[in-house]
Amino acid sequence: MLDRRLHLHLVTWLGQWPAGPGWHVVGSPRRARPAWDGRLRPALAVSAGASTVLSVPPDRVGEVRALAGLPAGRLLRALPAAVGHPGWTTHDGVFRWSLAPAPLPEAGEWTRPDDPGLPPWLHLFDRDVLVARDADGRYLAGVGIKRHDRYGHELAVGTVPAARGRGLARRLVAQAARRVLDEGAVPTYLHDTANRASARVAEAAGFPDRGWRAYGVYPD
Repeated sequence: MLDRRLHLHLVTWLGQWPAGPGWHVVGSPRRARPAWDGRLRPALAVSAGASTVLSVPPDRVGEVRALAGLPAGRLLRALPAAVGHPGWTTHDGVFRWSLAPAPLPEAGEWTRPDDPGLPPWLHLFDRDVLVARDADGRYLAGVGIKRHDRYGHELAVGTVPAARGRGLARRLVAQAARRVLDEGAVPTYLHDTANRASARVAEAAGFPDRGWRAYGVYPD
C-alpha cells in the first residue's frame, strides 16, 4: 500500500493515480501552467510496473491518445510534437521516494537561495536551500527542494567536482528528506537512468530503486 502522501502527490501532480495496466493519458490543467521554476512541463508520466499515467494539457489529450498504441520508445519520441513543443526533449528517468531516509549525519546549513557564492542552479529555488561549505565558506554541495505540490517535494543535489567522493551529497539528501517529511510531504528523487553517480547517492540516502520510472517533456 502506498503512503498516503505519495498517493496524494501523484494524484495532484499528474491528475490521476493509480491506473490499470498500459498507458493511461489524462488531461491536467497543471501541464499548461508554469512549474516550480517558471517553465512549462507539458507532459509528465510516472510508470509503476505495467501501469503508466501520462499527464498532458487537456487540449492535447486526443493527439496523445492517438499515440497510445505505439511501442514506448516511439511514443516518447513523438510526445514533444503531440503536446505542441516539437523542438523539446523527452527525458527518461528513475522515480524514487523515501519514507525512511538514511540516518546519516547532517552536512549542511539552510540558507537563502540568492546568497553570494552559490551556483546559478540554486538561484532558481524560491525557499531556503541546503548548502555545505568548506572552512573558508566556499560552496561544496547543495540541495534544492522542488515543491511540486503540498504532498510531494522533489530533491535536487549538486556537488562541485573537487568535493565529490566525500559522501556530502548523500548526507545532504538524507538531511533534506528528513525536513520534507517533517513538513508533512513525501521526498522524491528523480535522476537519469544512465546517471550511476546520482543513483548511488539516492541509494545511500535511503531512496531505493523500486523499478518506477518517470518521463517528461522539458525545454532544453
